[in-house]
This record gives sequence, C-alpha cells and structure tokens, in this order.
Amino acid sequence: MAETELTVDEATEVCLDVVERVEEAVVVERSVLFETLAAVVARGHVLVEDVPGTGKTVLARVLAESLGLGFTRLQFTPDLLPADVTGSNVYNEHEREFEFAEGPVFTNVVLADEINRAPPKTQAALLESMEEGQVSVDGTTHPLPEPFVVIATQNPVEQEGTFRLPEAQRDRFAVKTSMGYPDVDGEMDLLDKRAGRRSLAPSVDPVVDPDTVLALQDLAEDVRVDDKVRRYIIDIARETREDGRTDIGVSPRGIQRVFEAVRAGAVVAGRDYATPDDVKRLARATMAHRLVLTTEATVEGVDPEAVVSDALAAVDVPAVSPDAPDPGGKEGENRNGAEPGEPDRPRVDGGDDGRGIGDARRDDRERGTGEDDDRGGPDPGDPL
Repeated sequence: MAETELTVDEATEVCLDVVERVEEAVVVERSVLFETLAAVVARGHVLVEDVPGTGKTVLARVLAESLGLGFTRLQFTPDLLPADVTGSNVYNEHEREFEFAEGPVFTNVVLADEINRAPPKTQAALLESMEEGQVSVDGTTHPLPEPFVVIATQNPVEQEGTFRLPEAQRDRFAVKTSMGYPDVDGEMDLLDKRAGRRSLAPSVDPVVDPDTVLALQDLAEDVRVDDKVRRYIIDIARETREDGRTDIGVSPRGIQRVFEAVRAGAVVAGRDYATPDDVKRLARATMAHRLVLTTEATVEGVDPEAVVSDALAAVDVPAVSPDAPDPGGKEGENRNGAEPGEPDRPRVDGGDDGRGIGDARRDDRERGTGEDDDRGGPDPGDPL
C-alpha cells in the first residue's frame, strides 16, 4: 500500500507533468502516451510493436526516468536462457552456501527488447513475473519490487529466426500500441532536440517517485464503473467472439484487463468515475492483440483492430448516469491545473470523445486539411 495519497485532481496533474516531461525528450503521439500511462496506472504491462528506429526503447527508458523508477533493458536473443531473465542460485565459496543472484527483472520497469527473438521457454520465464509479481527459482519464491512494469517490444519485419508470442503471453499485456512514424513537424522537433543536447541518448529528470506511482495505482482501484459501462465492456468483448473472422475473441481475463485499463484511463483523464468514452478510447489498444483470427482472415490480411472497431460500431453506447459529477469541475474553473485567465493545459487523453489527439491529427492528414507551413508546423489551435 502506498504511503502517498492523491486526490483525482492531483493525480491528473501528476500525469500531465509526466507526459510533458517525456515529451521533452521523445517525439510521440499523446494517444500512445495515454495508452502506455494507463497501463502503468492499471498495474499492467505494455507491448509496443513497430519497425526499427521509431523510438520504442527511448520511450520506455524516458518514461521510467520521469516516473522515478528503476530501469533495466534486456535484449532478447535466440540463445537467451530463462535464468538470464529471472536470476539463479550461485554457490558462494566463502560462505559455503548457495545465494540467489537476482536477474534483470528485479527492477521497476523492464524493457524486454525484441521479445519475439527469444525461444518460447525464455519468453515463458516472464509469465510468472508479469502475472504474479514474483519469481520462483529452485522452489523458492522471490518477490519483485513495486511497482513492476514490463514494456516489451517486437519488430513486425524481419520475422526470420523469431518466435511468435503465444496467445497466453499476449493476453498478459494490458495494452498493445504502436508509435508509427512522426509527421514532418515531429521529425523537425526530433532534430531540434538532438541539436540541443550533447549526448546520443536523451535523458530526463524524474517528476515523481515510486510512492507516487503506487498512489496512482491505488487511486485507480477506487474509480467507480457503472453497471451499464461494465456491461458495455462485456458486450464488446462478446461481439469479438461472435465475429466470423475470429477463432478466439477477447477472453474473460482480457475483459478484466480492459476494465482495469478503463479505470486507470479515467484517473489520467481527471475523473473518479468511468464513462463509455473511456472504453472506446482504450478498446483497440486493450482488445485487438487478444484476438486470434481465422486462417481465411489471416490470409486476407484482416487487421484485428478492424474487428474491434466493428464490435464498437455494433454495440449500443449506454447513456451516462445523470448522477455522475461534471468532469469539467466547478463552473468557471479551468481544467488540468490552469490558472484563471490562462488556457487549459492539453489533456493527456486528447478529450472526451473517445479519440486521442493522434487520431485527430491522422484524420486531418487523410482529409488533406491543416496545411503545414514551410517546416511542417501544426495547425493553429492544435493542443500540442
């Protein structure tokens, strides 16, 4: 139990501070940061799948630094052994007894880099630590430090010599996200950041400490989720199971992970209750990677996210309870910590419409709106 206690408003301020600190070093869409931070607050784990060079490793390290958490990078290779992950008993000649030598998982944030390059036996070594927060070696259980988060990356290209993550392993990740290539303005910002430092890799100072992260996680446990919103999650999951393109839909365990992520998303958004928009905002990131497509759908190149999108479209959105408090706070009060007379700070989640800021940007580019200036600058009024 965390010693630090936070109110919802304080928690939102903390999340905004963390996101802004990460953005000082990393060029990344806020929708990705929202999904990743929601997973951390939900005591979950994150799977980041993207092509090389998009900043997956940097994001994991800078996020750990901004949260004041310990960080270890573990490069998964075909010859990596389970003991290389969890640790092993080593004989101490001086004491004439065996001692447990902790593996790299004994930290707060573990970056499992290119996890699909290690054999299944080594991948499975992470299962107990991810699900139970502990490691068992030679019949002895060793607890992991709290908080504990695994951020795994995998490369969707160059699949030769890789081992596909089994469904049971993928189901243990609360969120699967993708960073994608930044736009012109983002890549200019990337070069500006590199020109402003002398080190190859960016680094940031912590915004909070581990006790504050634990307090955020505890606060998420108190978020109210109306029965209608709970049923909304279940109906979407059941719709994925009935879709003809899937062999396996979202599992009961997956429903629980979605529920936990939705509560965490409400905390990040500054509310002590969840809404259907929280579900819509996180549905693809929390459900798509849990689906197993049919052979025909795989051959046809069906995207699991499309199945989740169709499920969202097929399920009626429940009405929000009239007893729910106003998420905007008191009348005349600015949100997200802005002083009176100042503009609101950009929201971490991008708004209450179930879409992140990154989604709106992509839509603008697809429609051809929002002409950039000569260096690809954002549109006037862009919250970023």
